[in-house]
Amino acid sequence: MISRIFIACLFLGMYSTGSSLSCKWIVKHPGNKMSQFSLHNKIALGQLHMMVSALLCIMFNMITNTTKIEHNVTFPNQLYQQTSNATDEDKLAFVVQILKEVFDLFEKNRSSAPWEENTVENFLNIVNKQAEKLHSCVGSHSNTTQLTHFKGLSNETLKDNGYSAEAWEEIRNITQAHLRQCAFLVETLETAH
Repeated sequence: MISRIFIACLFLGMYSTGSSLSCKWIVKHPGNKMSQFSLHNKIALGQLHMMVSALLCIMFNMITNTTKIEHNVTFPNQLYQQTSNATDEDKLAFVVQILKEVFDLFEKNRSSAPWEENTVENFLNIVNKQAEKLHSCVGSHSNTTQLTHFKGLSNETLKDNGYSAEAWEEIRNITQAHLRQCAFLVETLETAH
């Protein structure tokens, strides 16, 4: 009888551990106002803000013809909306995929990007760390959603516009929107744990 109770408790413990998302990276610890993910996301957004500050200094010091970037890549609001209703594991796997896509996008030919290389490298290090830490939370669970959005940004926004400073500024703006949406998804997990 005791062995049956032990086996039942063991099975229940294994089942509940497998179904519950346990991730220290997204948990707000006592005394902290934000999780490690939220803190790093805030820093990444700060790095993006520093990039625009550098761009404004460059534009202030030289007079250029402003070129309007043309592309047909729309922000995937509907995909974020669908993901907000997904399981915790699916949400995290989606955020990991977004972070990896952002990292890959900024690894493209950015020689014309108007930012200091040091700032971009710091930004990429933060994004990569976020992706690695969150990936360790989801383990082998992966997101199977095809994100054609980033391929479009790479081809239509960057490549078709010659990797120009203006194209990179458009990418920077879109990246800010992605990081804010990712923060929103993770915050729904933070409040649930």
